[in-house]
Amino acid sequence: MLLRNLLFSAAWLLITTAATAQEEEKTKVMEIYGFIMMDAGYDFNQIHPDWYDVVRPTKLPSYKNQYGTDGNTYFSVRQTRLGFKNWFKTGLGELKTQFEFEMFGTGVDAGQTTIRLRHAYAELGKFGAGQYWSPFMDIDVFPNTVEYWGPTGMAFFRNIQVRYMPIQGDTRLTIALERPGASADQGVYDDRLALDSVHGRFPLPDLSAEYRHAFKWGYIELAGIVRKMEWEDQNPTGYDLSGDGVGWGLNLSTNIKIGPRVVFRGSALYGEGVQNYMNDAPVDVALKNTGNPSKPVEGVLLPVTGLVGFFDINWNEKFSSSFGYSSIDIDNSNAQNVDAFKKGQYAIGNLMWYPVKNAMMGVEFQWGDRDNYKDGWSTSISKLQFSFKYNFSQSFYTKKND
Repeated sequence: MLLRNLLFSAAWLLITTAATAQEEEKTKVMEIYGFIMMDAGYDFNQIHPDWYDVVRPTKLPSYKNQYGTDGNTYFSVRQTRLGFKNWFKTGLGELKTQFEFEMFGTGVDAGQTTIRLRHAYAELGKFGAGQYWSPFMDIDVFPNTVEYWGPTGMAFFRNIQVRYMPIQGDTRLTIALERPGASADQGVYDDRLALDSVHGRFPLPDLSAEYRHAFKWGYIELAGIVRKMEWEDQNPTGYDLSGDGVGWGLNLSTNIKIGPRVVFRGSALYGEGVQNYMNDAPVDVALKNTGNPSKPVEGVLLPVTGLVGFFDINWNEKFSSSFGYSSIDIDNSNAQNVDAFKKGQYAIGNLMWYPVKNAMMGVEFQWGDRDNYKDGWSTSISKLQFSFKYNFSQSFYTKKND
């Protein structure tokens, strides 16, 4: 009996060792991934029809019944996503690439189900280039929710950039030069200037950086950005509204593990003229009364404050929840319209069920609120959304010596 057990143990050791060695000989060269997702819900209140399946306080009505009447049912598959990752051996190390798109139309395609680029990015060693998360934002603050757009007070922007990463890993440092004059919702940047006949000009790239320090309980991250902005008045008559300014912002964010099943995700942001890097914000530049008869108004950068606080809870292997609050506040200039956007609020609570591997379904209550600058108008939206999601992934390997 003892001899038989010894022989059995030796055979099992040889089999597992051979299998491990075979796995170690392989290296991943490609991954195809994504998910199919359907959302269905009910808008108890009204929102701009192009944004029927999200919560964006800036798209709530600025006066009564601007977007028709309350109460609308919606169905959407616009969150559906497909991506490709590749790993290549080079003489300078491993080259990593990522190409990813989804079906959520924005900009000229707002309201449509159409292909929208998310990432087109390559990384070699400590350098990266392409369209990717801006270092000014922290994607790990995004909660485990099914509402697509996300917290209104969060910096959230995928931008074209060249980046240098002298420190990589859980603790990291990233410095980037980013495309200037871009808009987070892919609209025309001149729409972000509340100045008639004025067009934006950006002589220099935006400079952004992030430093994250990792701990056993999570991390703390500080990010910053500085940008040179100019606006040129194309109207030869009337007052010349041309001007310039230096936009800047600081973003402090964190993840904190509260026990084995709870994570707090939060951020606090302040800046001037960085609204286009925010998840949901109005214009970067607006008019201000000067009291000078020769030039009674001028363009100024608007200050912005953003806050995010969410708790993600894993009840067990089958159920999870997320709930929290976010806000954005604009320090309006004194020449803006009385119905200009002043403050947005955003709150969510959900219950998610994972019946089998790679499948999720859940229900989520969503709320958003908008306050105008000076006319006393305030309005909110409440939504109930049901979501169904199936993840898929296929990896491809090659032998290490190939």
